[in-house]
Amino acid sequence: MKITREARGRVPGDRVELAFGYWPGLGVPLVALHGLTASYVNFVGIAERLAGRRALFAVDLRGRGDSDKPDGPYGFTQHARDVAAAMRAMGLGPSVVVGHSMGAFVAAALAAQSPECVAGLVLIDGGYLPAISGAAGPQPALDAALALRIGQLSQTYPSREAYRQFWRGQPHFPAEDWGPWVEAFLDYEVGGDPPHLQPKAYEAAVRADLMEGFKSAEIVERLQAISVPVIMLRAEKGFTPQMPPLFPEPVVQQMRQYVPHMEEHLVPGTTHYTIVMGEHGAATCASLIDNLAGRCHTAGSQMRSTP
Repeated sequence: MKITREARGRVPGDRVELAFGYWPGLGVPLVALHGLTASYVNFVGIAERLAGRRALFAVDLRGRGDSDKPDGPYGFTQHARDVAAAMRAMGLGPSVVVGHSMGAFVAAALAAQSPECVAGLVLIDGGYLPAISGAAGPQPALDAALALRIGQLSQTYPSREAYRQFWRGQPHFPAEDWGPWVEAFLDYEVGGDPPHLQPKAYEAAVRADLMEGFKSAEIVERLQAISVPVIMLRAEKGFTPQMPPLFPEPVVQQMRQYVPHMEEHLVPGTTHYTIVMGEHGAATCASLIDNLAGRCHTAGSQMRSTP
């Protein structure tokens, strides 16, 4: 399976430069936003499975990948400002914005702040966090859930192959889902020179965005403001095949109270990671995203033709 990329470069955000990947296509474009410690290469599988049906523009959010890593500010509002600026710089009009994990929260913030940029939303295993009562505070709770990823940001590796092997030894990417998309993602995820390769995600940025995730009132307010078509795609399992889903049915029902027109799909046989990087997950997501983009195009055409 050959991974192709039409363009790869940097684009202005809000007083930063963002690295991006762009795959060509037709019709309503897609703008893809990755998760907490990830990068735009998170979407290579979906781009491949779209096979040119839609243009896909994916960015490294500030503090991640090859984008600038300032001391601050961070948070979903700031990421949304960056994405809106990047879309303007790329000449993109209203687009279907696809957010995975933290990227789904950023997508909702973009729809609230810059509605002219958003024709539709796809929230993949993210976009809502139910209130946590009785918790000692956000940082300890989230650090416990993401201890492997946060701790790993300060680790070094002698080679990209060693980094791949580290993740092969973890349950996050089952053998049946391991392939060139996962390897491309992992190869891009580390930077520097051997034997001191290190994950590119800036730990201070990750922690700042984790804290943002507990501002539940703001998250709910953004969801309630969504007026464009929106679909939620959720993985059957959590971070690993042994974990329960991050979005079980009761949480989806809570979310639907705020977005009553939301369409929802469970993608069986997927985890939080393989829903975008596994063969079955990427193909299913690509098909559903393409379908939504087609509906957004039809709706837009009807609006333009209305006297």
